[in-house]
Amino acid sequence: MSDNIWGYQPTTGHAAGTDLIGYKVEATDGSIGKVDKHSDDVHSSYLVVDTGVWIFGKHVLLPAGTVTTIDQAEQKIYVALTKDQIKDSPEFDKDKHIGDAGYHEQVGTYYQNHRRA
Repeated sequence: MSDNIWGYQPTTGHAAGTDLIGYKVEATDGSIGKVDKHSDDVHSSYLVVDTGVWIFGKHVLLPAGTVTTIDQAEQKIYVALTKDQIKDSPEFDKDKHIGDAGYHEQVGTYYQNHRRA
């Protein structure tokens, strides 16, 4: 797996420009929610996932490097994380995540330490 946690791996099947909003997101141990927002920006690609009632409506920021596969036909995105790893992640802060390098570093470090190879 690449060291770039903020970039999609070539093996995911992601095509830049694809609208992923509404895709279901699957952890290694089950569904976690749906994509609410996403970005394909180079070195800053991510998904914002609405977890719904699973963790009380919390939104989580998942760097693109956590994605293992995107199934276009099923509209599902698979990530190399467990539900608990996602639940315990730094809280998504919509006001900080754009343009705050420190916040991105905090989130990136958390997921680099928790993703599966």
